[in-house]
Amino acid sequence: MLGWLCIPLAFAIGMYLLYRQGVGVAKCIAAVMFAFWPKKDRDKVTLQSCSGWVQHVGRFSKNQVYEFVLDSRLSNGTAEVFLLDRGKRILLHLSQSAPYGKIELVGSGRYYLRWKFTAATGTCELCWQLEDTTIA
Repeated sequence: MLGWLCIPLAFAIGMYLLYRQGVGVAKCIAAVMFAFWPKKDRDKVTLQSCSGWVQHVGRFSKNQVYEFVLDSRLSNGTAEVFLLDRGKRILLHLSQSAPYGKIELVGSGRYYLRWKFTAATGTCELCWQLEDTTIA
């Protein structure tokens, strides 16, 4: 009997560890169609009639300034992206009206990327990279 209780507990611990490493995703979505692809240096979303949010751990390995660009190709609704710190405080907010931002991040810090959708239909892509520091 006790063995059956260990299986759900091990599953829950495994899911928590995957989420902390940036592999898992937390979400609260109501949508006709929703596809989300988080990658090392970008997130891509395809959706239809979607409202809600998606959040995952951002992986930023260096202490440097990062550039973020939100490419929203929506036919309806809105999409926003928030970069949150460990305490879930907003560090950066990107939207269709303000799709670009820069911020200095600590490589050892924990950051979260949260997408928020309101009746959104279309595709969105968030890309980030280290700021180009080369002198022309």
